Amino acid sequence: MSETDELAFMDATAQAELVRSREVTPLELVDAAIERIERLNPVLNAVVTPMYEQAHEAAAEELPQGPFTGVPFLLKDLISSYAGVRMTAGSAFLRDYVPDHDSELVRRQKRAGLVILGKTNTPEFGILGTTEPDFLGPCRNPWNTERTTGGSSGGSAAAVASGMVPMAHGNDGAGSLRIPASCCGVFGLKPTRGRNPLGPDYGDLWSGLIAEHAITRSVRDSAALLDATAGPDVGDPYWAPPPTRVFIKEVGTSPGRLRIAYSTASLIGPIHPDCVSAVNNAAKLCADLGHEVVEATPAMTPAVEQVVQAFMTVHDAGVAADIDAWGAAVGKKPRRERFEPLTWAMYRMGRKYSAPEYLLAMNVLQRTARDIARFFASYDVWLTPTLAEPPVPLGTFASPPENPLAGWYRSAPFAPFTPICNFTGQPAMSVPLFWNGDGLPVGTHFIGRFGDEATLFRLAAQLEQVRPWAARRPPVRA
Repeated sequence: MSETDELAFMDATAQAELVRSREVTPLELVDAAIERIERLNPVLNAVVTPMYEQAHEAAAEELPQGPFTGVPFLLKDLISSYAGVRMTAGSAFLRDYVPDHDSELVRRQKRAGLVILGKTNTPEFGILGTTEPDFLGPCRNPWNTERTTGGSSGGSAAAVASGMVPMAHGNDGAGSLRIPASCCGVFGLKPTRGRNPLGPDYGDLWSGLIAEHAITRSVRDSAALLDATAGPDVGDPYWAPPPTRVFIKEVGTSPGRLRIAYSTASLIGPIHPDCVSAVNNAAKLCADLGHEVVEATPAMTPAVEQVVQAFMTVHDAGVAADIDAWGAAVGKKPRRERFEPLTWAMYRMGRKYSAPEYLLAMNVLQRTARDIARFFASYDVWLTPTLAEPPVPLGTFASPPENPLAGWYRSAPFAPFTPICNFTGQPAMSVPLFWNGDGLPVGTHFIGRFGDEATLFRLAAQLEQVRPWAARRPPVRA
């Protein structure tokens, strides 16, 4: 392995320590990351908007002194704005849109010392759990380039898994951090609702379904980055309960004896044997570590069909609102020919819902959230499959014009557990503890109480210590 590759597979904390000790310069880290992106991106298509000039300028100047000074970073091409750099949201409709400001999250990432090298691939408007936009082309999984990276933060996950950068930005509206983390064998934490800011452009998104954070190689990177970016912004409609101490101190702290519930059955479809094996394997590992592990599932008052329809109502209305807002921003009227068939179908559906239907849907989701919160009065963590299948072949979620919702109906049972945490607001993480017989990663999903990332970080660090994954290298080659 070359010296560049050795640097590439260090986590961000280790890279930052090299800068602090003057063993490498920020510019050397940036150039090493760019070299690897240039070598691997023709295969993976993870980075869709290079920002090398901006990165060189930032690395050559005096960077802010933060936990990640000089460390290369990538920004997902969705939601978070970087002034002067296009943001397409994976859509040809926004091919020429260039924001004139940084999002608050990006400002905080810069204050942490990160050097942003480019933007990563995402499905159109982040809709699907795979990253195959018509406009930008499919992103490929570094463990098997014929397989999905998951989505919608698939470009970020592929970039981290392949060693382009040690961590990359992502967001999560139905599992969009955790799905690609599972598919690509990296760590993905969705924080508690309101933990990271969405301003200045949004107070919240889709009534609080969407959370911002990152895909990382190590648990400590995720914790330290969340420390650097978390906290309310001016004018936020609400924010998460403040942690009792910084998250990085939870990494390495004993979680104590946790009471962990686990489930291997989905209410909306079958679970692949590999995904069941991953959960059973993780449950045994947790029991071996001294935790109390019990098979149990929350009881939900509304029928499953009601919950699914309520989620779809809020989701589709969000898609419609986004497209109308973007149309106003770029001065273009939304028309069928300007969008992928699935996006247009969801836009049309979202515009049909009335305000009372939307509010009733939110009531169903909030009632279900209360049921699940009661479950967490008895358990510290709920363990489930991240996904119902290992990474599927590219093209599995295709939505042709004659059947525009085919991809959505196929993708819903692919990720039956992850959306729950978006409407409950709870933190959850996909942990790479298992690879199947085909050499594909199969993530394991751990859900924590609302506001309790601390327990998840403690448990994740314990699992990382006894079942380390950082040394695993995907077979992708330039």
